[in-house]
Amino acid sequence: MRRLIPHPGLSVLLVIVWLLMANTLTVGGLLLGIVIGILLPIFTAPFWPGRPDVRYRAGLAYIALVLWDIVVANFEIAAIILFRRNRDLRPAWLSIPLDLHTPEAITVLAGTISLTPGTVSSDVSACGKYLLVHALDAADPDAEIARIKLRYEARLKRVFR
Repeated sequence: MRRLIPHPGLSVLLVIVWLLMANTLTVGGLLLGIVIGILLPIFTAPFWPGRPDVRYRAGLAYIALVLWDIVVANFEIAAIILFRRNRDLRPAWLSIPLDLHTPEAITVLAGTISLTPGTVSSDVSACGKYLLVHALDAADPDAEIARIKLRYEARLKRVFR
């Protein structure tokens, strides 16, 4: 089974993305999505020598948390834009020390930070131990770093074993 579907998570994701791009649910579209979801990972498997070990239940909980945080952050940013002046903003560059080691986990963390309004990940250090993040409004940069590590990084350590 591992040879037929070398990356099951990627296969499912490809089928879902294909159906979303097709914007219709037909039997032919679903079959084509399944073919793409099976063939593409087979052909790209040699380029993925060390596949990360992912806990999918923890991953689904993480996705739910991130979606909730995106909604909340949108309201917080709207309140900042509507009710505060620019001079009241306290932007900051945050250098977050990483406990994550796999490139996939670091990429998910950086993407999560960039998806959440008010923050954007800018760079990963050459050694892979620090993530540079810009925060639109950070009254206490150390507290923001601790929040990101506790809220996202700790959960990602459970997702990526």
